[in-house]
Amino acid sequence: MSNETKRDVFNDLLEELADAYITLEGEGIGDELTNEDKQAYLKDYDNALPDDLLVIPKSISEYIKNLHKFHRDLVDVFGMVRDLGITRTEPTGVLVWVTHNIDTFARAWLLEVWKIKETGEIVKLEDEK
Repeated sequence: MSNETKRDVFNDLLEELADAYITLEGEGIGDELTNEDKQAYLKDYDNALPDDLLVIPKSISEYIKNLHKFHRDLVDVFGMVRDLGITRTEPTGVLVWVTHNIDTFARAWLLEVWKIKETGEIVKLEDEK
């Protein structure tokens, strides 16, 4: 296994592509890749979503969106999870899922982007605001 990041690999590939355009001496493959082109690719890469988006059920997605909509915070959710053992009522499926997937839930909450398990749809909270 290598210590290279995706960014390292991408930069190496970009350099090779730029060199290939230059060394083929214009045999009908098009213009050289300019520094501006390279910078545009790097900007696009920086702005792209990560490859390993969290995958959560649709019900959890809706739960997070509603909590954000009403300006609740992660402490509120963790408090409700903590209180599951105290209440005499049957816990909801959402809180049970959160209890068993607390790290995934917290990361989705903090990153504000995830993929819905059932549909593959990508949800970004900034689009919801």
